[in-house]
Amino acid sequence: MTATIEKQELLYTGKAKQMYATNDPEVLWVEYLDQATALNGKRKVEIAQKGRLNNRISTLIFKDLAAHGIENHFIDQPSDYVQLVRKVTMIPLETVVRNAASGSFERKFAAEHLTKFAEPVLEFFYKSDELDDPFINDSQVLALKVATAETIAEMKRQALLVNQRLTTIFAEMGIQLVDFKIEFGMTAAGQVLLADEISPDSCRLVDLKTGDSLDKDVFRKGLGDLAPVYQEVLTRLATVEEDQHVSD
Repeated sequence: MTATIEKQELLYTGKAKQMYATNDPEVLWVEYLDQATALNGKRKVEIAQKGRLNNRISTLIFKDLAAHGIENHFIDQPSDYVQLVRKVTMIPLETVVRNAASGSFERKFAAEHLTKFAEPVLEFFYKSDELDDPFINDSQVLALKVATAETIAEMKRQALLVNQRLTTIFAEMGIQLVDFKIEFGMTAAGQVLLADEISPDSCRLVDLKTGDSLDKDVFRKGLGDLAPVYQEVLTRLATVEEDQHVSD
């Protein structure tokens, strides 16, 4: 299929990716960028190889999720920086699942850092750079007609399934999955489908042995070079996925 797909006009430029149309109306061409941002895009830095690393990590995770019954928009990875994905209409919500206290949850509630929750905490944030992606509850989602009650329920259901699988994957890598952000889109047939990316840009990861951050917090907090950290995550992930493939 990938041999017949051709990149066409640019549709969208985001903080870490560019989206293009293709000669297939149901397929989009995604190019990952060597760019890191913080403060909702206000801070922006070029980091060599970051796009390649995020693309490969996201590819492996999407393929693993699909193999475990969690459908998503991923089709193929034809090159280091490119993914082909199913076209969906993105739902303007970020779905965040938290397994332990960190980030905004820690700040808002004065929670002790990395306090584990008995059950995952699930939150929605309204995607708007102008509004700095504010927290939004179910009633507000319905009031703004961002999504229906059925769509909200389906996003929550899928998000918790994703959390179960990702927690397992990262534990096998010697990593604690503290929290993560995912996004969903709607297919032309009305299916709620996992989309965007899953990478250290969108996850908060902590090494179980050292307690070191293995995600974009390294960049946000000025803790060191980002590319070697992402390479470490990719190396561990590739090893786990290869071991699983051999055992299967």
